[in-house]
Amino acid sequence: MRYDVLTLFPGIFAGFLGESLLDKAIQRELVQVHLHDFRKWAGNKHQSVDDRPYGGGQGMVLSAAPIVDCVEEIRGDSPVGRLILLTPQGRVWDQVAAEEMARQQDGRVVFICGRYEGFDQRVIDVLQPEEWSLGDYVLNGGEVAAMAIIESVIRLIPGVLGDSESSVDDSFSEGNRLLEGPQYTRPREYRGYRVPDVLLSGDHQAIARWRREKSLQRTQERRQDLLPKTDPPRSSGEEIGE
Repeated sequence: MRYDVLTLFPGIFAGFLGESLLDKAIQRELVQVHLHDFRKWAGNKHQSVDDRPYGGGQGMVLSAAPIVDCVEEIRGDSPVGRLILLTPQGRVWDQVAAEEMARQQDGRVVFICGRYEGFDQRVIDVLQPEEWSLGDYVLNGGEVAAMAIIESVIRLIPGVLGDSESSVDDSFSEGNRLLEGPQYTRPREYRGYRVPDVLLSGDHQAIARWRREKSLQRTQERRQDLLPKTDPPRSSGEEIGE
């Protein structure tokens, strides 16, 4: 998987690319990440990439030409792969979208990270990118959103995680679209809170049943919109035994 990121602030990515699982995935050539400062395509002495909006208004708007020229040059004569523009107006990124991108392991994704008051509309008109958002809030720029998307995808690529099955039952994931239930580790008791007896029983069927019930309960309490049609919502007062 190759990612190209267009950004005015490539330095933001230094720690992100050099730590943890992403760094290991890059070293093992499972993932490539290339940064492009589109200020280099400004075409003027001061490398200015923004200007005041026509019609008035607050802030500055990113000009079309530097971004379009940068995208066209780095994609070359064969504009294959996906082009993603990160914007609050985009479709909200989710786990299903991450799984779809992870299946394109030999693919290429180009991210356009905005700043200031957004993009000249002609960036969208000319390039026809996909538009994606992290949610109903505004960030200072698209860099954090690009990092979040990359992070959500690379952990699904075979070989990146130590255990290929460890992501299957995560919240929202392919093996469990619900919220994940509580997890415990040593010690058995901490400040009066004990590990539920069922998890110490060695009865794998009972443990699986308990985890499913707790997952349903947590989803009912916090995200009822995720409950499947086949699993009727539990009342908030219904007790699930430990």
